[in-house]
Amino acid sequence: MILYNTLTGDKQEFVPYEGNRVRMYTCGPTVYHYAHIGNLRTYIMEDVLEKYLRYAGYDVTRVMNITDVGHLSSDADTGEDKMLSGAKREHKSVMDIARFYTDAFFSDCEKLNIKTPDIVDPATNCIQEFITMVQTLIDKGYAYLSGGNVYFDTSKLDNYYVFGNMREDELQVGVREDVTEDTSKRNKTDFVLWFTKSKFDDQELKWESPWGLGYPGWHIECSSISIKHLGEHLDIHCGGIDNAFPHHTNEIAQSEAYLGHKWCGYWFHVLHLLDRRGKMSKSKGGFLTVSLLEEKGYDPLAYRLFCLQSHYRKPLTFSFENLDNAQQTYEKLRRRVALLSEDGDPDMASAQPYLDRFKEALDNDLNTSMGVTALYDVLKAPLTDATKRAVVAAFDSVLSLDLLRPVEEDAPSVDVDRIEALIAERTRARADRDWATADRIRDELMAMGVVIKDSKDGVSWELR
Repeated sequence: MILYNTLTGDKQEFVPYEGNRVRMYTCGPTVYHYAHIGNLRTYIMEDVLEKYLRYAGYDVTRVMNITDVGHLSSDADTGEDKMLSGAKREHKSVMDIARFYTDAFFSDCEKLNIKTPDIVDPATNCIQEFITMVQTLIDKGYAYLSGGNVYFDTSKLDNYYVFGNMREDELQVGVREDVTEDTSKRNKTDFVLWFTKSKFDDQELKWESPWGLGYPGWHIECSSISIKHLGEHLDIHCGGIDNAFPHHTNEIAQSEAYLGHKWCGYWFHVLHLLDRRGKMSKSKGGFLTVSLLEEKGYDPLAYRLFCLQSHYRKPLTFSFENLDNAQQTYEKLRRRVALLSEDGDPDMASAQPYLDRFKEALDNDLNTSMGVTALYDVLKAPLTDATKRAVVAAFDSVLSLDLLRPVEEDAPSVDVDRIEALIAERTRARADRDWATADRIRDELMAMGVVIKDSKDGVSWELR
């Protein structure tokens, strides 16, 4: 299997540290609000990676944290804690907010067929591990106490900018223009390992530590939780590309200083989901959630298919027109699979070329779009229905689109090809100013339970 490694900037053969065992860590959500569909694109692709590794025969252990304390509202270690911000917004306690949005996150994951990692550990469950790691970094000379907080000293590293696409002279103080310099730092790239009561006196969650009453910085959480459950050598670390700097950069700095050796072999980053405003972000407001898509009549798995049709290392542009296309494609695909007879035994020898084609696609840096193409190739192939169903089941153990789920018997029969042909005919009639024909086709579609919507971007349709 070949994977693009963000750390080295090229594609590499994936070779685990220890034989067939894969230790995999994924950054979990900060549970102060609902996950938006841009966040969930990352979790979908991480889910595909984990499932494909298992499909390919690896023994995978996947760990994920839940950030329920310590994640600040700026990329620097300044600004209001996101959990505290959520608590103030909803007039609830931080832990009430954490529990509610943790449950909401896993509910969204279930709707999208995202497998729950083998181990999920909230930050508030690991305070002693954080304290131990911070104290060790102090003892080794990599951390210092200043202004009441404990900082990691990046000047002790030979190369802090490990991902190679950033230069120190390009970075502003605190990364963002609106962040003021923290005068307690020795170097502008230093970051907080532990906050004390010298900052954020209104912080709800605090613990006793050797440095005073306080709470952990965000970056220390992922390093410590990973090492706690997966040991000193990590095979794959996953996350959104926006976490590469500073979060993952800081994780590498503190983990390797703590351990004294290379920590993680492969870094897997998923690029942004874009909308008309650019990167989808909670800070912009009006972000899209799985529940909102459902309210608009979309199957969450149509969004999963939408994500699989693009490569994880390319930005993906969301629009409802694109999602309409994915929904229609998904419905058509499921009904096509539903027509396959369940009689007979599969002939897996004849299916091998198609299995090989799927493996070749996923082995090539998790090329899910080519994996979906391999699925269509199977459905068109001169194979028995039983063989096709067996191959579809194998592919769907990775793609997780519920392709073999029975189509509801009471659901109306939808002839997607007929609907699309009528819409195309109506479009031609409108172009020829044949309004009578266009109106007749609209009425015919309405009788079939199809509502069409005309917009400047084209025509979309949905079932009533």
